[in-house]
Amino acid sequence: MKDWVKVYGNRRVLSLLGLGFSSGLPLALTASTLQAWMATEKVDLRVIGIFSLVGLPYTVKVLWAPLMDRFTPPLMGRRRGWIVITQVLLALGILAIGLSSPSAAPWLTAFLALGIAFFSASQDIVIDAYRADVLREKELGAGAATTVVGYRIALLISGALALIISDFIPWHTVYALMAALMLLSTTFTVVAPEPAEAVVPPRSLKEAVWGPLVSYFRRSGAVEMLCFIMLYKLGDAMAGALTTPFLLDIGFSRTDVGTVNKFFGLISTILGTLVGGSIIAKIGINRSLWIFAFLQAIPHLSFSALALVGKNYPLMVAAIGIENLTGGMGTAAFVAFMMSLCDKRFTATQYALLTSFMALTRVLAGVPTGFIVQSLGWAMFFAVSMLGAVPGILLLPRFAPWNARERRVELA
Repeated sequence: MKDWVKVYGNRRVLSLLGLGFSSGLPLALTASTLQAWMATEKVDLRVIGIFSLVGLPYTVKVLWAPLMDRFTPPLMGRRRGWIVITQVLLALGILAIGLSSPSAAPWLTAFLALGIAFFSASQDIVIDAYRADVLREKELGAGAATTVVGYRIALLISGALALIISDFIPWHTVYALMAALMLLSTTFTVVAPEPAEAVVPPRSLKEAVWGPLVSYFRRSGAVEMLCFIMLYKLGDAMAGALTTPFLLDIGFSRTDVGTVNKFFGLISTILGTLVGGSIIAKIGINRSLWIFAFLQAIPHLSFSALALVGKNYPLMVAAIGIENLTGGMGTAAFVAFMMSLCDKRFTATQYALLTSFMALTRVLAGVPTGFIVQSLGWAMFFAVSMLGAVPGILLLPRFAPWNARERRVELA
C-alpha cells in the first residue's frame, strides 16, 4: 500500500484522474447514449446509422494538433489554457444538444454532435500533450494508468448511468447534468500543476506542422517504430473485434454479456491499469512491455477453452476478467512508451500521430476475423489471434531492450 501511495499520491499523477474523466465524458454522449435517445424518439434507423460519422474528428485530430502546439492561450499556460477552453466549449455543446430534438431536427442535432466530437478530440490532443509534458520519467506508467481509470469511469457515467436515469427524467435533463459535470471538470484543470520544464513552442505554424515530422523521422528506425506501435497489441485487437459475437453465439444472453463486460470488465480494467502503473514505476517501461506482452496472450487461451467447453459462467467471468486485467496492464505500459517518444516542443502533434497509428490497428485487425472464424471455428480463431502478439514481441529487442536504461527518447 505504501508503494501505491508513493506512485499515485503526488499531485501530477492525481490530476490526471480528473483530466482522464473529462476526456472520456463526451464520447458516449455523441455515440451510444445519443443513439439510445434517437431510438426512443423513433428516429429512422438509417439516420441513426449515418450519425456514426460524427466520430470522424477523433480519427483525423492530427490535422489540427499543430495549432495547439503553436499557439498559447493568454491564461493558464500552453496546455492547461487549451484544456479549459475545450472543456467550456464542450459543456456548452452538450447543453445545446440536450435542448435539440433528434426527431424534429435531426440535422441540427448532427451538427451539434459533430461540434462536440471536434472539441472532444481537441481536448484529447491537449490532455495527451499535457500528460507527456508534466510527468517525470518514473511517473509515466502511473500517469497513463490514472488517465485510463478516469476515462473508464466517465464512460460508465455518460453511457450506462445516463441510460439508467433517462428512464426517470427527460433526455434534455440528462444532457444538462452531463454538461454540468463537464463544466465542473474545469476544476481539475485549474488545480493541475504546470509542467516544471519550460518549453519554447514552435516559432511559426510551418514549424509546428513540419517540425514534429522532421523531428520524429530524423531518428534511426522511425518507420519501424510506427510498425511496432501498430503491431504490439495486434492480438488483442483481433480477439476484441469478435468477443461479444462469440459470447452471444455460444449461448450467453445480452444481459450476461452486458453485465460482465460493463461492470466486472470495468473493475478488472481499472485494477489492471493501476497494477500496471505500479509495476512500471518499479521495473521501467521496457521490461513492463516484455512482461505484459506475454501476459496478454493468456486471455486468448481462456477464450479458446471457453469455446471448447461451451456456455459456462465461471469460465466466462474468468476469461473476461483476465482479458481486461492484462489488457489494462498492457495499455498502461504502451501509453507510457508512446509518451516517452515525444519531443516536448511538439507533444500534441507527435502523440496524436502515434495514437492514430495505434487506432489504425483496431480498425484493420477486425477485417479478416469473420473469415477466420468461418474457416477454423471459435477455438482455433482465438489460438490464431494469440499469434498476433508474435510480431510485436519480435520487435521488442529493437525498440524496448530488456536491459536498456530508461529515459525519454530524444527525437531531435
